[in-house]
Amino acid sequence: MIADAFRRWKQARRIRAAEAEIMARDIRSQPHGLPAPLIVSLTSYPARFGSLHLVLRALMSQTVAADRVILWLAKGDEDALPMAARLRGLEIRTCPDWRSYKKIVPALLEAPDAYIATADDDVYYRPDWLAALVARAGAGVVAHRAHRVTLDGGGRPRRYDDWQRNIDAPDAGPLIFPTGVGGVLYAPGVFHPDVTDAALFGALAPMADDVWLYWMHRLAGSRPEKIGGRFRITEWPGTQAQNLRATNLAGDGNDQAVRAMLARYGWPG
Repeated sequence: MIADAFRRWKQARRIRAAEAEIMARDIRSQPHGLPAPLIVSLTSYPARFGSLHLVLRALMSQTVAADRVILWLAKGDEDALPMAARLRGLEIRTCPDWRSYKKIVPALLEAPDAYIATADDDVYYRPDWLAALVARAGAGVVAHRAHRVTLDGGGRPRRYDDWQRNIDAPDAGPLIFPTGVGGVLYAPGVFHPDVTDAALFGALAPMADDVWLYWMHRLAGSRPEKIGGRFRITEWPGTQAQNLRATNLAGDGNDQAVRAMLARYGWPG
């Protein structure tokens, strides 16, 4: 009980510090220097609109500037977006309700020749978050947070619970599995052509976009890179009532998606 109270106190202190850091930012951003446009793309929904302004402020006050920051919303949700989240320079766009896939699929359809950095709508991002991804953009797929897929004796993926989770050192290779919560940068042309097929991802991995995206860039020959140490997730209060990460971890969501992808595409590792 005392330990739980201490953890809650530490979490509250981290949240206060993160909010204060974001609101105090006064950054003169530098050009990204990439050979194509750079887009930061994310999605959200009304249950998370209360803290969305903090996420957007963090993404729009980076040491390296994106050419565009796009918030993708399901049609109708834009009416509930509070004024605090309608930041100058932010593009607010609507698209079909593809759940978490909204953070990347419409951006890929609109700007296939751009570098796209995806972010989640419920966590804190440091001011050098984007700069660190851009610095390693040549890898094609770059992530702050990743797991390492472990294989059975037949060379196939073990259960998701048996993977090496949130690895704590830089690494690269076909078994590096980026997780979207930390943010991932994708270079132009890194995906298999099926990546934007809503019928396929809706059938095979409806709740597991990380699994779908991993297969799509691995089928195209990627060698994903994880940068930095262990990524600490600082979640904004009130954002976790509907959480795909918890659903996939507590249930069988990721394993179901992996089985479906293996059946359709085989193992790309």
